[in-house]
Amino acid sequence: MSTVTESVDVHVPVHTAYDQWTQFESFPQFMSGVESIQQLDDRHTHWVTKVAGVRREFDAEITEQHPDERIAWKSTDGDTQHAGVVTFHRLGDTDTRVTVQLDWQPQGVVEKAGSAVGADSMQVKADTKRFKEFIEQRGQSTGAWRGDVPRPGA
Repeated sequence: MSTVTESVDVHVPVHTAYDQWTQFESFPQFMSGVESIQQLDDRHTHWVTKVAGVRREFDAEITEQHPDERIAWKSTDGDTQHAGVVTFHRLGDTDTRVTVQLDWQPQGVVEKAGSAVGADSMQVKADTKRFKEFIEQRGQSTGAWRGDVPRPGA
């Protein structure tokens, strides 16, 4: 299992950063390698990715979500095994720290080699930087979902 953690400070209020992150179908606008995401319902998404020439499709489930605080997910089936969490920390009225932690299982020689040399970390760092540019240029989110999903067993 490979773990990647990356943080970025964005110059928007915490609710704006959080609201944008709930708009999964917009991810291809700032995440390279993400071809499409289809929101199936409040807790389920279908992803199509292509990274280093490797195309993957998988479904993911939101396992925990609390407005302006965190969104956690895990893959449920498909071509990849991963789980992650993104947290939102209010730094001030107009500044937020967004931290992404992703755990994933590299498959095949290319993915294992890429993970070993830090390609996955570089990818997440570049994606968080593009998120920063995307949300700061807009100044507002493209939409919002403010529902709460309690963690399993809570």
